[in-house]
Amino acid sequence: MARPSRRKLCSLCSQSAPILYRVKYLEDGDWVFLCPQCWEKVSQNNPFYVYGGTWKAKKK
Repeated sequence: MARPSRRKLCSLCSQSAPILYRVKYLEDGDWVFLCPQCWEKVSQNNPFYVYGGTWKAKKK
């Protein structure tokens, strides 16, 4: 039996993505999920960037 598709939206662009990165990117920011495109933008040259794991729509 097939599993139902899991979905999350990117916290910045609100697009659904099969892979999202859990990150903090503001000095006093909370954990958020970002798509690969938004993740690339906020992670570069950001002293407040912290990686917290990868979320995948398809679990093993």
